[in-house]
Formats: sequence, structure tokens, C-alpha cells
Amino acid sequence: MFLHILLIQLAFSNSSALQDSDRPNIFASLSNMSVDWVGYGYATLVASGGVIGYLKAGSVPSLGAGLLFGGLAGFGAYQISNDPNDIWVSLATSGALSAVMGKRFYGSRKFMPAGLMAGASLLMVGKLSLALLQKPSEA
Repeated sequence: MFLHILLIQLAFSNSSALQDSDRPNIFASLSNMSVDWVGYGYATLVASGGVIGYLKAGSVPSLGAGLLFGGLAGFGAYQISNDPNDIWVSLATSGALSAVMGKRFYGSRKFMPAGLMAGASLLMVGKLSLALLQKPSEA
């Protein structure tokens, strides 16, 4: 234990010889990162919709699909937060959900839950399509 404390003190005493400009700024990359709050909110909506479907109707497929697509949407939001040009997982997830839930809404004409999920998914597809169109072309 004493040896660990001694090594830590030596490491910090040697690092004080470095000037502030020589030290790496570990928070610089975090401050440049923009969090995709809309994507995380969408992922939460999808996952909670599956959980609510299971709690209200006992639907295990609803729970499975909600958690699967909510997890994929959350992963897509994480990717967009790290690289704003990496929208493909989010676009595929929201596109698939808008098609499936849109078909269910068209057949049932019930807003809950199919209409809500189809509408939210279409909004996500629109948001991601705009991001794709605004991306500068790489030459």
C-alpha cells in the first residue's frame, strides 16, 4: 500500500514539471462531442413502449421488439454522438420501425401504440435524412 502511494506521489511530482501547454487535455474531445438527445429520447420511447405493452397486455413479442429496437436506437444515438456522420444504424432502425408500425397503424387505425411509434419513427427518419443531406460532400 505504501509503495502505491509513493509511486502516485512520484508520478504527480514529475508531471508538475510539465507546463500546462504540454499536458494533454483529456476533456477537449468531450467538449467537442455533441450528444444526440433526440436519438436517446427516441430510444427511450421505443424501449418503454415495449415494456408498457408487456405490462398492459402481457405481450412478450412487444417486450422483445421494444427492447431490441430501443437498444439499436440507443446504439445509433451513441454512434451519432461520437461521429455525427455515422447515422446508418439510427436510420435503419427508425426506417424499419416506421414501416412496420405504419403498416400496423394503417390496418388498425388506432393511434396507440402503432400510430405514436410510426409518427415518432417518421420524425426520426426526417431528422436523420436532413442530417444526411446537410453532410458536406467528401471529394
